[in-house]
Amino acid sequence: VQLQASGGGSAQTGDSLGLSCTPSGRTFSGYTIGWFRQPPGKEREFVAAIKWNSRNTYYANSLRGRFTISRDNDKNTVSLQMNNLKPEDTAVYYCAASSSIIQSSIQIPRAYGYWGQGTQVTVSS
Repeated sequence: VQLQASGGGSAQTGDSLGLSCTPSGRTFSGYTIGWFRQPPGKEREFVAAIKWNSRNTYYANSLRGRFTISRDNDKNTVSLQMNNLKPEDTAVYYCAASSSIIQSSIQIPRAYGYWGQGTQVTVSS
């Protein structure tokens, strides 16, 4: 499945931004969709994930409460709403998908077989 990530851009501290991830050619049914980010000079890290069918959500502990992942069945889209942005949220954000993932691997990038192209989020103070 090919993933298209959109949204992002530039923001000030305290602003909100939203990202969207859409698959091409199929639905997300049966998939776990995750958002990861890679800050400049750092490794890719887990942000949040959602199981499409059950709507169960998972978050990086440090981002819980500021970031919200959700699904829109009609639009076949997974969104990541980012509130109260901070300069340390600056990163390239990637959406990823897996058709078979165990819960203990949800935060591991290599557990996802499909990746979008990444979208830049830059937060200035």
